[in-house]
Amino acid sequence: MTVDATADVLMRAERVLETGEGLSEPEILEILRLPDDRIPDLLDLAHRVRMKWCGPEVEVEGIVSLKTGGCPEDCHFCSQSGLFPSPVRAAWLDIPGLVDAAKQTAATGATEFCIVAAVRGPDERLMKQMREAVEAIRAAVDINVAASLGILTAEQVEDLKSMGIHRYNHNLETARSYFPNVVTTHTWDERWDTLRMIADSGMEVCCGGIVGMGESVEQRAEFAAQLAALDPHEVPLNFLNPRPGTPFADMDVMSAADALRTIGAFRLALPRTILRYAGGRELTLGDPGTRDGLLGGINAVIVGNYLTTLGRAVDSDLDLLDELNMPIKALSDTR
Repeated sequence: MTVDATADVLMRAERVLETGEGLSEPEILEILRLPDDRIPDLLDLAHRVRMKWCGPEVEVEGIVSLKTGGCPEDCHFCSQSGLFPSPVRAAWLDIPGLVDAAKQTAATGATEFCIVAAVRGPDERLMKQMREAVEAIRAAVDINVAASLGILTAEQVEDLKSMGIHRYNHNLETARSYFPNVVTTHTWDERWDTLRMIADSGMEVCCGGIVGMGESVEQRAEFAAQLAALDPHEVPLNFLNPRPGTPFADMDVMSAADALRTIGAFRLALPRTILRYAGGRELTLGDPGTRDGLLGGINAVIVGNYLTTLGRAVDSDLDLLDELNMPIKALSDTR
């Protein structure tokens, strides 16, 4: 791409700043093909778009696993699958443990606490434990409770709404065209159907995925456009952290330049959406890249550890937000 061509790409993308309407799939692809020396300009535009259409606040969230490991699905990136020889084994967290985790999360200033279970979808036992957990957390902590329990039925959607679940996370993970390379035990459309039911119920939709799983740059643009069509409230952006024992264990880690291009492109595709740093950023971006992303379109972070991998120290993220003069979104502003 010539110097003039890259300038034209970014000049056309400026309309996102003016209109708040995201780029089309071909335009997203152009952004993802920008040379490294234009990444600072891309991030500057993405940051201005974020500030205009989302504001300066950063939403902070903590996550904890209610059920870890033993999952019957074969998501090739995930060490929680019971089908792979990974070191993660099945375990359940009790209700007092969930309440303690929610209190620790709230103490960081986080406004949301997400309960995750490694399942295809919840059974009666899990739904019963979820109801008990949500009641106990809401009685002890003033925090929004979100959930991620896999593929749902219409009845389960209504049950979760009646419990007071604020937001439901169910990632599409990757572009529809690439999904069969990542998961074979269920379909992309099954995930999409759950997401549509969540949206129709009135709960907030949280849906993102993982980049750097071997998808092409064209499929990365396809994925961003499909997320834009879904119009979720939040998009968690993960970067593959290859886990031992999984089919993706030997994949190369995404370069920091590609990760930053992806952040900028996703912000320009989703100008009004919460774009959240999630797993893998520590390995892919390190401290300097994490800072660049926060100044390049990111406006939410998961603090602390992830489900089966370590994250940055909570204080490191909070100190960085303070250094960048990015206020943490108040609980009252999320309801």
